Amino acid sequence: MNDHLLKWISEQQGQHQIELVRQKNELSGGDMLFLISCSEIIGSEDRSAYRASLVLHASDLPRGRGWSPHIWQIIAGANEVTVSLLEAEDKVDSGRIWRKVKSPIPKHALWDEINEHLFNLEIELINFAVSEFENVRPAEQDLSIEISYYPRRTPFDSKIDPDESIASQFDKIRVCDPNRFPAFFELHGQKYKIILEKMSG
Repeated sequence: MNDHLLKWISEQQGQHQIELVRQKNELSGGDMLFLISCSEIIGSEDRSAYRASLVLHASDLPRGRGWSPHIWQIIAGANEVTVSLLEAEDKVDSGRIWRKVKSPIPKHALWDEINEHLFNLEIELINFAVSEFENVRPAEQDLSIEISYYPRRTPFDSKIDPDESIASQFDKIRVCDPNRFPAFFELHGQKYKIILEKMSG
């Protein structure tokens, strides 16, 4: 996402004053705060320095609150992903919705291609929030829909069963970042990393 954000910031030069910060102690206040892949808890006191504090979350809320929602969904067989733009609240992923957008995810797409789909949707939502800031009418989440939560992923969640077919585990393999959370299997007392790449031709 960093490359997309830096490109977006460069495109906004002269139109807005933008800060890209990595830690909450660097927050200086302003009109809008976007929390993107944020691992720190940004409490109400920090958020109060902004007119709006917004989260980008890759699920059709209130379904799929929690961690790494698009990965869990694709493993479960989803062929599209929804990204929600919502207000940050103390209770995770519970804020009012500003907008939702969705994109199909091809069954052949690998982790980096899936990320590209998500990043493009997130930039689209950021642009919407900036351009429609004064006009947005946020909507409460529909609590008639059953709320669901995804747990934080662990390295164990990338483990592949060598006795099962590749086809039956393909969705699980293709969402694994080979650099940070590689798919792996154990056999003959050894642990093996799986690297999945497309071949041309």
